Amino acid sequence: MKLADVYAVIDAAYPKKLSDDYVKACGGHDNSGMLVDVGDEIKGAVFSLDLSQGAIAAAKERGANLIVTHHPAIFYPVSDLRVQNALGSRLVSCVRAGIGVISMHLNLDFAPEGIDYFLAKGIGGKDLSNTYENIEGGGYGRICDVKRQSFSDLCSHMEKEFGTRRLLRYGGDGDISRVASFCGAGVDGGAVMAAKRNGADVIVSSDVKHNYICDILESGMRLIVLTHYASENYGFKKIYQDLSGKLGIPSWYHEDDFML
Repeated sequence: MKLADVYAVIDAAYPKKLSDDYVKACGGHDNSGMLVDVGDEIKGAVFSLDLSQGAIAAAKERGANLIVTHHPAIFYPVSDLRVQNALGSRLVSCVRAGIGVISMHLNLDFAPEGIDYFLAKGIGGKDLSNTYENIEGGGYGRICDVKRQSFSDLCSHMEKEFGTRRLLRYGGDGDISRVASFCGAGVDGGAVMAAKRNGADVIVSSDVKHNYICDILESGMRLIVLTHYASENYGFKKIYQDLSGKLGIPSWYHEDDFML
């Protein structure tokens, strides 16, 4: 089985077309797909949110020669490849070890049961059909009801469910029953307005800029900020569980738990 054969199975389940359609419609940037192909038969795969040195070491230890990531191993074009640089070191390590790389980024964010979907589900969302950004076959940003509970109880639930040691909370305690969630660094002015317009009590995301934090609090909502890793590792692991039995090769999941 070659890299293209493995990729065909992944793309059938989580098509890159979702990423391409979003970039075309909204003018964003992505680089999903087969990013490193050394031409060898694929013996096993390691799934990891990032192409990290930890993931590369795990692949070598397992005898796997494919790493499947969410975040693109190469996001923007590179003008040189040097082991002295972090990106160059990772890519050179892969090529030297005969390790291929597939990255699935925005297509996993927008998939009907992708990373953004599982963030909302992990929070406790009841109906996940109301999405903020929509393309044919997918959507991003969920605004959904959750069981009525205190803000503190929701934070405690999320710390446990997402296995994170780093969770920031903004806003006073009180009962909440509706949440707007955006995996990764998905909060912008439009997201804040959509959350408010749809009656959200709390916004959940990562890497939220200061001006948006101010807007959220002054709009009468609360905010929970997970690490970017915690907000997406949860869903990527679910996707691994879905794909692992379909690839026809042994597969494992690597977690850089220091990032949680």
